[in-house]
Amino acid sequence: MRNFHAKSTVFVDSGAQVVIYRKSMEHFLNKLSALFDQNGISAWVYGPLIAGLWLVLLLTVKWTAFRHFRRLARLTSNPLDDALLESVNHPATIVIWGSAIAIFGKLVTLGDKWLWITSKIFQTSLVIALVVAANSLLIRLLELNSDNEKLQGVSLGFLKGLIRGIVIGLGALIFLDMIGVSITPILASLGVGSLAVALGLQTTLSNLFAGLQIMADKSVRVGNYVKLSTGEEGYVTEIGWRSTRIQMLQNNTVIVPNSQMVNNMLTNYYLPTKDLAVLVQVGVHYDSDLEKVENVTLEVAREILRKIPGGISDFEPLVRFHTFSDSSINFTVVLRGREYVDQHLLKHEFIKMLHQRYRKEGIVIPFPMRTLDIPKDVLEELKKI
Repeated sequence: MRNFHAKSTVFVDSGAQVVIYRKSMEHFLNKLSALFDQNGISAWVYGPLIAGLWLVLLLTVKWTAFRHFRRLARLTSNPLDDALLESVNHPATIVIWGSAIAIFGKLVTLGDKWLWITSKIFQTSLVIALVVAANSLLIRLLELNSDNEKLQGVSLGFLKGLIRGIVIGLGALIFLDMIGVSITPILASLGVGSLAVALGLQTTLSNLFAGLQIMADKSVRVGNYVKLSTGEEGYVTEIGWRSTRIQMLQNNTVIVPNSQMVNNMLTNYYLPTKDLAVLVQVGVHYDSDLEKVENVTLEVAREILRKIPGGISDFEPLVRFHTFSDSSINFTVVLRGREYVDQHLLKHEFIKMLHQRYRKEGIVIPFPMRTLDIPKDVLEELKKI
């Protein structure tokens, strides 16, 4: 309880000090303007002069302080202090200019409306500075964490736009409330009009929420190689608020609405890992020594995995016989590639080297054979022809 009261006292004292400082500043300006007025100096002379001196003084203090803080930030390895400094740099300048305008409006009095306008300009500068600082800081924090596993594959452009929209929206509500516009009817109108907007933008909103679902589920990420049930396949280059872009191997880009990405079947060749099994179907003659066929095939497979880029050299290839076909005994050779596109070169080189080695070892890959049963009378007629 003592700690609570102590903290409350600190907050009350801090608020009282702000009020005292503001009153003291107003009292000082009133005294200063009275002094100049007594000496017959026009407010249009000392007003811009004092406001200009105030502007130069604060800009100099800001430049000196930020220079010192940047020097201290370079001594640390944490990038957060650099992001914080850069985020408040321009907003501080905006507030300084707003305060100079407010001082000018206080000294050069042209009526209550003029004083109200300059006061609102200063308050507006505070809101703009707050919006700019919050937007810049959140964007920089997002960029610093862009290699975080939770953000892998998320379109940074989408998240930046979402953050910017939220911050600007809150700033606009604060500004309207500050100038005396009641935001309660605006919020009520937004609630009533949201139904019409939702019906009119049903497809757009469906893609938007589908994009959020993709990001939350993390089933597809930027850089993954995917294949759609409709046949398109390639690398995911961007997950936006409306669509996902897939760059095909032909160097074409397929733009897929996010709703189709969610509702259709999709194969992600990078999950759970990028490496994958490469299956090659082979058939040999029935008279072949299967033990020899297996050994020769494994030797070729091991050599391919060692030599060809994209092969996993420490993987032990497999041979599995599975079918007595019409003219051959068929089996599957299992290789392993580092990612999906590596399988094409592995198969290409493996088939060439295996064919050459089979010829050298006398292993026959048979052609399909068909036996025709022709009746004798038909055969006799054919001989006469």
